[in-house]
Amino acid sequence: MRIYTIGFTRKSASQFFETIRSAQVKRVVDVRLNNVSQLAGFAKKHDLEYFLREIGSIRYTHALDLAPTQDMLDAYKKGAGIWSEYEARFVELIQARHIEVSWANELRDGDCFLCSEEKPQNCHRRLVAEYFASHYGEVEIAHLV
Repeated sequence: MRIYTIGFTRKSASQFFETIRSAQVKRVVDVRLNNVSQLAGFAKKHDLEYFLREIGSIRYTHALDLAPTQDMLDAYKKGAGIWSEYEARFVELIQARHIEVSWANELRDGDCFLCSEEKPQNCHRRLVAEYFASHYGEVEIAHLV
């Protein structure tokens, strides 16, 4: 199984949609806590869902169980966020949520985890993908940039 991750920041709509279409993404799994902000541009929930369907017949789902809590996000973004601390807290959160159980019949080849961060290094979408790979085996992760 191959799963992808992508961020929309610093990408034009054409770059974003061509990247996921070229990778043959089948479904975008939105792992953002907040996905309706005007700052998201073309990646606002309803716009993104429409564009994905119309441009590439790509499905869309919003997965709040794969997103951080607001408190966790605020502490990292608004405080003196230290990535290693955020990473540890987020992994504890998804372990406590037992996402490997709730997603056991949900995760599909061609799924792409979406968040806003440009690169995956300091983004929870990478942590979600790695967590699934560690639990399901035979999972290849490709970060689309």
